[in-house]
Amino acid sequence: MKKVLAIVGPTAVGKTAMSIRLAKRFNGEIISGDSMQVYRGLDIGTAKITEAEKENIPHHLIDIRDINQRFSVADFVRSASQAINQISAANKLPMIVGGTGFYLQALLDGLELGGDQFKNDDLRRQLLKEANQFGTQALYDRLKQVDPLAASKISSKNLRRIIRALEVYLKTGHRFSDQVNQPPEFDALIIGLTTDRKRLYDRINQRVDLMMNQGLLKEARFLYNHGGVNLQAGKGIGYHEFDDYFTGKINLDQAVELVKKDSRHYAKRQLTWFRNKTKPLWFDVLGFPDDVKRLETAVEEWLKADQ
Repeated sequence: MKKVLAIVGPTAVGKTAMSIRLAKRFNGEIISGDSMQVYRGLDIGTAKITEAEKENIPHHLIDIRDINQRFSVADFVRSASQAINQISAANKLPMIVGGTGFYLQALLDGLELGGDQFKNDDLRRQLLKEANQFGTQALYDRLKQVDPLAASKISSKNLRRIIRALEVYLKTGHRFSDQVNQPPEFDALIIGLTTDRKRLYDRINQRVDLMMNQGLLKEARFLYNHGGVNLQAGKGIGYHEFDDYFTGKINLDQAVELVKKDSRHYAKRQLTWFRNKTKPLWFDVLGFPDDVKRLETAVEEWLKADQ
């Protein structure tokens, strides 16, 4: 099986710098595993790596969508798999770097997501219209009829997931609950970066302040003017928090504090997801510099394991 190195962890923990270090040492190319870095023009709020920071390491799945386009987990699995094959064929190490845990799980665990890639949004718009007209409960009741198992695992108030499950059934004829885990196609080593909570939260707060200085507000305004939360891209942390500022409901300082708070909460959720779902080897390279050497040794031993 093709070897794939994954570097995961919460926002602001140092994944980008570590990925470059490891790519240079182990002849790697990097595949972004971030659901927001696919969007052109959203550079600051997504903490997108700069050309200078890349240090000539090739990167994939960055800037491949316009902000009005969708990018689903199925799109990621297909595109990332193609990139892995391409990188492996060049005798280089594919490295997935990012914090969108479900993307990584779907790729490495072989999660079968059913039918087409849902590029036609007509059905979604129709389901949203029905929800607005008859209520979320009506759609939920419909889901219970066609896929009771999926309905039992979805909150009756979670409209997004209800619509997603109905989409799969209506477009493919297969129930959403029928998705199954296929045998892993890749030999993956998952490295998790973490650090103590205070250090992490301080880094998140500092990062948001830096983003504001770099022009985050202008980027958020651009996204708001082109559809905001009506777009998949507009729901991202670091952007939607400014909507109430743009409509005069809160001041700028309050909006910035919201970004910081949401980013901290997201970091906590990321850590919980990775601990429960992907079970990586954890390292704290910020708090314990010696962990850098331990991390590199773990990668080296994994690469030599089948030789």
